[in-house]
Amino acid sequence: MRALICDAFGPIDALRVGELPDPAPGPGEVVIRVSAAGVNFYDTLIVQGKYQVRPPAPFSPGGEIAGTVVAVGEGVDHLRVGERVCAFTSYGGYAETCRAKASQTWRLPDAVGFEAAAAGLVAYGTAWFGLHDRARMKAGETVLVLGAAGGVGLAAVQIARAAGARVIAAAGSPERLALCREAGAEVLIDYVHEDLKEAVKAATGGRGADVVVDVVGGAFTEAALRATAWRGRVLIIGFAAGEIPRIPANLLLLKGCEAMGVFWDELMRREPEAAAAQVGAILAGFADGSLVPRVTGTYPLSRSREALFALARREAPGKLVVLPGEKNDND
Repeated sequence: MRALICDAFGPIDALRVGELPDPAPGPGEVVIRVSAAGVNFYDTLIVQGKYQVRPPAPFSPGGEIAGTVVAVGEGVDHLRVGERVCAFTSYGGYAETCRAKASQTWRLPDAVGFEAAAAGLVAYGTAWFGLHDRARMKAGETVLVLGAAGGVGLAAVQIARAAGARVIAAAGSPERLALCREAGAEVLIDYVHEDLKEAVKAATGGRGADVVVDVVGGAFTEAALRATAWRGRVLIIGFAAGEIPRIPANLLLLKGCEAMGVFWDELMRREPEAAAAQVGAILAGFADGSLVPRVTGTYPLSRSREALFALARREAPGKLVVLPGEKNDND
């Protein structure tokens, strides 16, 4: 099968499109013909050996896929060949076929397309877990989203608004903030040109945000923490800015607030029933149109490396998707 191949941990430009052996399902696994694969920040890390998961080489990145089941392993009785599904695989998704654990594979409602499923599974799963489970978000609360124009950010904006929260979106350009407004954000902050803490304080009458969704890290984490309300909750999701922040513990004490990690991958491993319930709610939102993944770019397999570059350089708002079955002139 054709795939984007990582022969050894290293830079993105060392990746190549080539041939890998067709996967076969083991016990408790399925093989999926990949119609669409979401592009995530961790994909840029896993090929460099900087992610928690370190696959044996050669391998293909891509941990979020949607497609059709083509083979079923021993012990799998809830999925059948021919069914439309989405799955979380950690890696292997930038390929024509991919092996997945049956416990991390879910049937797609008829109304949900492959691109939407591949674009939304990880982003909405992460945002849902963070907001509803970890932060215990309530209607009427104020939610501040950092990096709000990215995949997880836009998902958080939509999920918070659907739950009746007021959303403050922070992003780095007018174009990105326009996407946030379309997703339902009520207050927009350009945190490249505005003081984040002061802007949040002004938007909340000095009270601060009840929940902070932080996928950026760096200096923005402390600024957001300083703009957090009494009993606020800060969700630590990622470090797109490249720097892992050190949180001043005195701020947690003075504000009576919490800083909590959000690692959806681990939820699926440790609490598969809880993860499945969340995925079910998300797919229902995709089906009825209350949640809409924002796909801003699609790439054939031959150009999948470009998608990773675009994400690593923070050039792509919304969500990018690789389409392994789509051809272009180079295929």
